[in-house]
Amino acid sequence: MTRQEALEYGLSFENTYQDAPFHDPNWQLVRVSGSKKAFLWTYERDGYENLNVKVDPAWRDFWRSTYRSVLPGYHQNPEHWNTIILDGSIPDDEIRRMIAESYDLCTDTPSKRIYEAVKRIPKGRVATYGQVAQMAGDRKMARAVGNALHKNPDPENIPCFRVVNSKGELAGEFAFGGEGAQARLLMEDGVEVVRGRVDLAKYGMVLDEIGD
Repeated sequence: MTRQEALEYGLSFENTYQDAPFHDPNWQLVRVSGSKKAFLWTYERDGYENLNVKVDPAWRDFWRSTYRSVLPGYHQNPEHWNTIILDGSIPDDEIRRMIAESYDLCTDTPSKRIYEAVKRIPKGRVATYGQVAQMAGDRKMARAVGNALHKNPDPENIPCFRVVNSKGELAGEFAFGGEGAQARLLMEDGVEVVRGRVDLAKYGMVLDEIGD
């Protein structure tokens, strides 16, 4: 990935624009409209193009330990920012994932609200796509729930396997782990799965359980 490709990817997100705040063409940022928060910084340093992205502290050290070209944020708070050196050692899809996570951290996106809602599903319970949409603030975006869960950036902490359709049916091929993984994870959670379906009357989450 090049700096220009990174900038184009950053600008593909909703309500974003490019900025050069330091009157120096070496520094090109992508900001969120309205809040003006920058989620992607690009610049050249020591012969390499670099990206700065915001990072959840829970993921910060994971990225740094996985790729030698991910370092504490240059010129920014290293607790919350990482620097990505574009030296060809990091797969493009991983770079895109880090940029997308930075965007989500700087915005209040539907996906972010959906992920927070899924985290609230109690162990031993399931929720429907409609219920997750309602918890995320818009009961009409049930389809968006499915799309967001298939792009789950943190399956270990966002238990998307606890989401089923309005009939209690599991996904045909679970996004994380393949066919059969959702049933296995639910059964480990204490939820009975019979012929690809969960009894919502028995295991379905009641919104009152979480205060909604």
